[in-house]
Amino acid sequence: MTIRTIIVDDEKLAIQGLQLRLQNIPDVEVIATCSNGREAIRTIKTERPDLVFLDIQMPGFDGFSVVKGVMEIEPPLFVFVTAYQEHAIRAFEANAVNYLMKPVDEDKLADTLERVRQRITEKRSAEEAEKLKDVLAEVAPDAVENLDNEEESGTSSRYEKLINVKDRGQIFRVDVDTIEHIEAAGDYMCIYTGDNSLILRETMKDLERRLDPRIFQRVHRSTIVNLDQVRQVKPHTNGECFLILESGAEVKVSRSYRDVVARFVH
Repeated sequence: MTIRTIIVDDEKLAIQGLQLRLQNIPDVEVIATCSNGREAIRTIKTERPDLVFLDIQMPGFDGFSVVKGVMEIEPPLFVFVTAYQEHAIRAFEANAVNYLMKPVDEDKLADTLERVRQRITEKRSAEEAEKLKDVLAEVAPDAVENLDNEEESGTSSRYEKLINVKDRGQIFRVDVDTIEHIEAAGDYMCIYTGDNSLILRETMKDLERRLDPRIFQRVHRSTIVNLDQVRQVKPHTNGECFLILESGAEVKVSRSYRDVVARFVH
């Protein structure tokens, strides 16, 4: 798999520096560079790259304007490159894979490319599955209908809707939809709903297996959040941010899990 890549930056030295870091990575091919937003939009539409490293602050069309300018096609993956920390939350709102601070750190670049590879693999797997279903729809339509039904029922029944919690000598049946967030304390889990908190003796790893990952996401080493309960995202320092939940509670998203924000902020 070759990741066809475009670099966009109005600073020639910044382009050259990133090219030097990427040239030793076998599966990354830089197919074009652009020095402004208008050129970037034209090149992205023509070349249809897999990945774009995109400077945010450029004269005329900035990085966010470039993203908006290519929404009429199937857009590539974007990694924003910036010298300004305050752009981080807007980068996630634009559904970027990641953002990198200038000067680009090699370890963070390697981590970002690993995320890109995962996104591309997931996308291609989904496309292959859809192609297969299209073929089946022509030659065996009943099989496709049965497959869809099985997928839907399997997804809905795999994860628990109610969790039994023994706390203070009583057993509480907690509807998972009412859970706002969960915090780990050793082998105990503190489960927070809008108006209550309960203690469950279970490891976070085991509890995660019981919850639908499309809804419940780890945002910190010791915190899981119900994404349906998130009402606001507040930027913080050092690439971190806070999620404001339905009840008004604030939960910090650590830097290690900041890509989670991009999954539900659009």
